[in-house]
Amino acid sequence: MTTSSRTLGSLFDTFDREAFRLETLDDYSQSGSVAAYRAFLSGQDRPDGYNADWLEEIKGHVGGGRRMYRVHILTRPLTPYLRFELGWGYVTNATAGEEFFILDVTDRPNPIADVGDFWLFDSVTAAPMRYGPDGKYLGADVLPDDRGPEYVAYRDRALGHAVPFADWWAEHGK
Repeated sequence: MTTSSRTLGSLFDTFDREAFRLETLDDYSQSGSVAAYRAFLSGQDRPDGYNADWLEEIKGHVGGGRRMYRVHILTRPLTPYLRFELGWGYVTNATAGEEFFILDVTDRPNPIADVGDFWLFDSVTAAPMRYGPDGKYLGADVLPDDRGPEYVAYRDRALGHAVPFADWWAEHGK
């Protein structure tokens, strides 16, 4: 597959070992799960079947021996959207085998402050993501593989400063 024909979606179909995501925004409420977010805000319980398609994708990859994991860079207090994403999304996705880490920069400098959201596949192919000022997803740009080492360094730096989500959530999520 040539670089120009690769899309973010096709990378999920073809990665062999791992898919890593860096998240940097406080609000993705215009990018998906809008109805679930509204339900969360109104105090409803998580609906049956919440995130079912993504859970099946995760289970398929993890069951096939591939790792899916992410780091979210954030500050406290959490925005309402982050309470939703972490409390409903991360907790649910973890049951399917996705791993989560938190890089809390509330009381320290962000070690990768100038880096935005991206996916990194097999430590080779990076796909930086674009968002509007309102958090609406605008697309992803699949980069040539020679840019991979740059994103591996961002991933490694983020992971080096992050803690497992379950530990962080136990202390700060309630």
